[in-house]
Amino acid sequence: MSGSRKLLGHAALLLPPFGWLTVFYLGSLSALLLSAFWQVDSMSGEMIHEWTLDNFRILATDATYRIIAERTIGIAALVTVTDIILAWPLAYVIARKVGPRMKLVLLVLVALPLWSSMLARIYSWRLILGHDGVLNWFLRTVGLPEQSFAFTNVALWIVFTYLWLPFMLMPLVSALERIPASLPDAAGDMGATPFQTFRTVIFPLAIPGMAAGSVFTFAVTLGEYVTPMLVGGAGSEFIGNVVYSNVGVSGNIPFAAAYSMILLVVVGAYMLFARRFGAFDGA
Repeated sequence: MSGSRKLLGHAALLLPPFGWLTVFYLGSLSALLLSAFWQVDSMSGEMIHEWTLDNFRILATDATYRIIAERTIGIAALVTVTDIILAWPLAYVIARKVGPRMKLVLLVLVALPLWSSMLARIYSWRLILGHDGVLNWFLRTVGLPEQSFAFTNVALWIVFTYLWLPFMLMPLVSALERIPASLPDAAGDMGATPFQTFRTVIFPLAIPGMAAGSVFTFAVTLGEYVTPMLVGGAGSEFIGNVVYSNVGVSGNIPFAAAYSMILLVVVGAYMLFARRFGAFDGA
């Protein structure tokens, strides 16, 4: 009897979150999938609830949407790789080279930008990268030629890398902290150089942390639309910008739903790829 009560207690605890997930999350995804097969009447603007593949046919044949999708996925991948490269030195120092007090200070400094509005951080980069911004002022001061990164894909890459670096750093620090100190010591006792120890011991054991961080950086970059609007230029549209314009401007929700399916498929495929490298092993 006590076992049944315990089971009922567990079920009562799990029912609200799973009910919320099923109704509001999976339900909304199902509605999104269904609406992707509908269309909007060009004359009245009313939604026609008839099954059609016209939205997907447009996506498959129109080169503009293919280029936007390639740009979105390419910049998301580039941001992920850049964040991995930038996160490694700091994560290694935090996890293995400093004491507890300095580790806390460095982690707080890393998380500090997250306490401010994302819009404030994006606009600060507009002030830095603008034609009369801080960067060009510094370049003129030291006698170097001015840059023209503002409102380009390069600016998008820089800002995205800055915004999501903490989300790569934290899982990597956690992965490095889980590596027993005895393993690098044993490799050194066996004659391995510091580089060999890093390549054969530390780096392979930290791959799950990199994979977990890459899920964050890749997925959030892929779904962004605010940063391209504020920092990008005429050729910097992301999939999210097209979805936003079709929902909020032209009212073509079925086409927006069809285009957003690309995001779901790509993120799902990437999560399966990251899972092979242990991205969710620590969950």
